[in-house]
Order: sequence, then structure tokens, then C-alpha cells
Amino acid sequence: MADNPLIHDSNAGIERLLEIMRRLRDPQTGCPWDIEQDFATIAPYTIEEAYEVADAIAREAWDELKGELGDLLFQSVFHAQMAEEAGYFTFQDVVRTMSDKMVARHPHVFGDESRDKSAEQQTQDWEAIKAAERAGKEQKGALDGVAANLPALLRAHKLQKRAARVGFDWPDAGHVLAKITEEAAELEEARDKMDADALEDEFGDLLFVMVNLGRHLGIEPEAALRRTNAKFTRRFEQVEARLAERGKTPSQSDLTEMDALWDEVKTEEHRANGKLPPVDVMAAPRNG
Repeated sequence: MADNPLIHDSNAGIERLLEIMRRLRDPQTGCPWDIEQDFATIAPYTIEEAYEVADAIAREAWDELKGELGDLLFQSVFHAQMAEEAGYFTFQDVVRTMSDKMVARHPHVFGDESRDKSAEQQTQDWEAIKAAERAGKEQKGALDGVAANLPALLRAHKLQKRAARVGFDWPDAGHVLAKITEEAAELEEARDKMDADALEDEFGDLLFVMVNLGRHLGIEPEAALRRTNAKFTRRFEQVEARLAERGKTPSQSDLTEMDALWDEVKTEEHRANGKLPPVDVMAAPRNG
């Protein structure tokens, strides 16, 4: 099968990518791996690519971001190609749907509504429009439409935001902090009883309230945890490097030595950032 010249035209834009995808999925001449895939097998890659975009942004790796955004775009093209083959919709339908949605949700930009409103008022208007869209889809409940397969922290955040919009929310962060104390006590009680099911239940409750606290403080929980994961990785790798200078691996060390190295790394990091090292009251291993 001769290649469409479009495939080799580096200036062809999105049409080139669509043609490449069609060729990859061609039953006779395409790639065996691509041909075998379906929505379920590709979905995990889509999620992974979205996180790689977020990671590149967090690291301010702008050269990498271009490639990661391309990878994510390719996931949309892949799903759209499979949908077209099944007769569900086409890539152009996806583009049309998103364009129509953005125009409908921004009457202050594309319509005759005034732009003279605060960001808070715009958020309220946006949610009112989305609520009307959900009603049109027969989604009557406040929590309808929050995807069940979202990462748990992200879904908790979205569920709480939805509930808050209809008034089911703590009035301020102080009340949430009090609830954290209550949930921590219940977790400790479950631990003392050695009830595995109750322990998991109470641990989940505590995580859920922590997400709520982040929401009240304007903190996105997934972003906060990614930041802490990166910090822990960076510091632990430094501990490993310092142990290597002593001719050791972590398994040849002990908690006392590694904790002391951890504090050294953390102190140096704070000084490099112009901070005084805070008093550390957490038990090792620590992230503070």
C-alpha cells in the first residue's frame, strides 16, 4: 500500500496526524499492536500521558512539554479513530463538540453578556451552565457526572466541590481541622481493636477530610502530593548518595544513620532556598 503523501508532509498539521492514525489501524497494512487495541486497553495510556504532561509542567520542562502534549493529543486521536471505526463519532465530531461547548459556556466572550464580572461570579455562572447541561443529560443529582475512575484524591476533591455548591460544606477550615482530629481519634481506635476493615474505613475517612482541608485552603490535593513525592524522592536519593560515599547501601545502614543524613539534606536544602531549618517534630522517615 502506497503511503499518502500527507503522512510525510511535516507542515500538514492535524490532518497528517489523523492520516497516520488511520494507517496505523489499517487492518491489512497497519501496525499489529495498534490494530489489536481497544478503548479499554488504551485508556491507561491516556491517563499516564495526562500525568506526564502535569509532571513536565511541575518541573517547568518546557521542551519536554511539547512532546508530552503531543503524546496526549495522540491519545485523543487514537480513541477518535477507534470510535469512527465503530460508527460512534469522528475526530471532527470531538472538535465540534468541544468548540460548541466552549462557545456556549462563555457567553461573556462569544455572546452578548457583559465581561464586567469577577472571577468568582464567572465561576458561579460556569457552574450554572454546567448544571443546566447535566439536567439536559438527565443527570439530576449534584454528584452526577463525576467520573468513577478518576484517581481517588482527585475524585474526592471533585465530589466535595459538587457537594459544597449545594451548601453541604464546612463553613471554614477551622471546622475541618476539628474534624481531622475526630477522624484521627477514630482511626486510632480502629487500630487498637485490630479491625482491618474498620481500619481501612477510618483511614479513608481521614484522607477524605484532608482533601477537604486542602480545598478550603485552596490546595489541589493531587498537585500537593505530587510535590511531596518529588521532594521525598529528591531527598532520599541524596541520602543514598551520602551512604554510597561511606561505602554503604541503605540496607547496610540503620534508621539512626539515615535519619541523620535526611536532616542534613533537608537543612542544606532549606539554606539553599533561603529558609531557616524548621524544628522537626515528626518521626522518621520525614518529609517536612
